[in-house]
Amino acid sequence: MEGSIHPTVITATPARRAPFYAILGANAISMHGNALAQLALPWFVLATTGSAAKTGLAAFAGLLPLIISAFFGGAIVDRLGHKRASVIADLASMVTVALIPLLHGLGLLNFGLLLALIFLGAVLDAPGVTARAALVPDLIALGRFRPERANTAHEVIESGAVFAGPIGAGILIAAFGPGVALWFNAASFLVSASFVAFAVPTLRVAAEEVASAGYLADLAAGLRFVLRDPPLRAIFLSAAVISFLFSPLFGVVLPFYIKTTYDSATALGLIIGAFGGGGVLGALVYAAGAHRLPRRVTFVGGVFAICGGFVALTPLPPLPLMVAAFFLAGLISGPNGPLINTILQERTPQALRGRVFGATTALCYAGSPLGVLAAGALLQPLGVQPVLIASAVIFSAVALALAFDRGLYILDEADKGEGELAAQ
Repeated sequence: MEGSIHPTVITATPARRAPFYAILGANAISMHGNALAQLALPWFVLATTGSAAKTGLAAFAGLLPLIISAFFGGAIVDRLGHKRASVIADLASMVTVALIPLLHGLGLLNFGLLLALIFLGAVLDAPGVTARAALVPDLIALGRFRPERANTAHEVIESGAVFAGPIGAGILIAAFGPGVALWFNAASFLVSASFVAFAVPTLRVAAEEVASAGYLADLAAGLRFVLRDPPLRAIFLSAAVISFLFSPLFGVVLPFYIKTTYDSATALGLIIGAFGGGGVLGALVYAAGAHRLPRRVTFVGGVFAICGGFVALTPLPPLPLMVAAFFLAGLISGPNGPLINTILQERTPQALRGRVFGATTALCYAGSPLGVLAAGALLQPLGVQPVLIASAVIFSAVALALAFDRGLYILDEADKGEGELAAQ
């Protein structure tokens, strides 16, 4: 059965770095494609229906299955094998995304069918993300990378996709329409599957495996592990609430506001891209030495930075100020991506990776479906500003709760342990 290389096997062999670079390449292509779709899909719905409510419904159709498939797919990923699951999920996602512009071009795509394809594509996407994430710790060890720096490379790619993807999507949409951006998204899944299939080795467990107690028991084990681990519980339960606010901001609220105010997909891409660009710089600073900062302070400070971005939007400032606010939010919160990945990898047993990573992915999206539905329903009767003010108030409460969460203080103890080891 495919799984994780045992650490003793890795230390007994020369460093092999090419597989880690291959998984980075697969993630880079896939994330850029998804970033294109993040802007192209809501713009496609707005352009074809003119309805904020339908845009919210389409976003809901893409988010709810992410939660379901991430949680229920984690155990399947562990059973199938991480590499095999990644390739199968990417190829299936390619087909579902390609069908949207294809059927639209043939005049066969109605709104109901569009929702079904968005739903199916999201069902298939989450297990692929989980599978690639489960491969990363072993490939880091195989290449003998420092985990913080390796995870920073991953975060730079993800933030770079958030930066370049929306800007590229805005240019493509302005020049050719949203259908072309979706064709690029479909092609990205094919390239990602090829990278994993041909450049990532099949890793096998060299230690005894934990016997499965059944599918439902496997699912429960992953979620139970997250909820019983104090730092992971604080990080990912707060992520569930933040997703209720963040997904509708980029998926419904800002597209609606920018469409009605500027009628420019490029303007929307600049705001989202600024957040990703700031995230790239923040992650690079983290890799250069900020990883020595206290983990709890770094994480909570990043959450407050994103909260500040929400607050800055509430007066509906001019576009340049929106761009600047989210660039700054991305810059300060940039270390959180590699930091959270490192904490998760350190605290998760090898045999539980698929299930735990699936559970954490599901929690990260847990509030998104309700958030986009609520935003879509409230925007037209209430307006953009009241929705933004309510979001900023809720976000502030989450940030304050994390500042006083006792579970995160365990991260300070881990910092002391690392400092003692470094001093020896």
